[in-house]
Amino acid sequence: MSTTARTDAERRFAATPVQKASLVVGIVFLLVGVAGFVPGLTSDVDSLEFAGHMSGAMLLGVFQVSVLHNLVHLLFGVLGVALARTAPASRSYLVVGGVVYFVLWIYGLFFGDHAGSSNFVPLNQADNWLHLGLAVGMVALGLLLGRRRVETTARSRA
Repeated sequence: MSTTARTDAERRFAATPVQKASLVVGIVFLLVGVAGFVPGLTSDVDSLEFAGHMSGAMLLGVFQVSVLHNLVHLLFGVLGVALARTAPASRSYLVVGGVVYFVLWIYGLFFGDHAGSSNFVPLNQADNWLHLGLAVGMVALGLLLGRRRVETTARSRA
């Protein structure tokens, strides 16, 4: 019998609740990242800038996006899917990712509507509040689901 701390369920891809949450969040980020480049889902795609607050593209007509913004969503998506392989990695992805989105929310409150070199990510009020919701949701999922352990016994492995 193995003496490792991980259970069989924690080693399987997306087997625990926290792994499933990481996978779902990752897939949503991938979809949003792709959607940010799709005309029809994103209005004014012709005014999509690489970075900066001057990008006129609006995802779903509400959320201001840029190429950099979309690439960050794609990166978060790839990480979420990849880190769903283990429960500890999934928990870290959700908690650290949530903290990153909290910092982005603070950034948006101070620089979102201001011109200048410090405003390299296009953010509007809708983006700011979405980032706060993502921060709270991701941290909550990571902390609440990450605490649960799947109990396995020698009998259940047979």
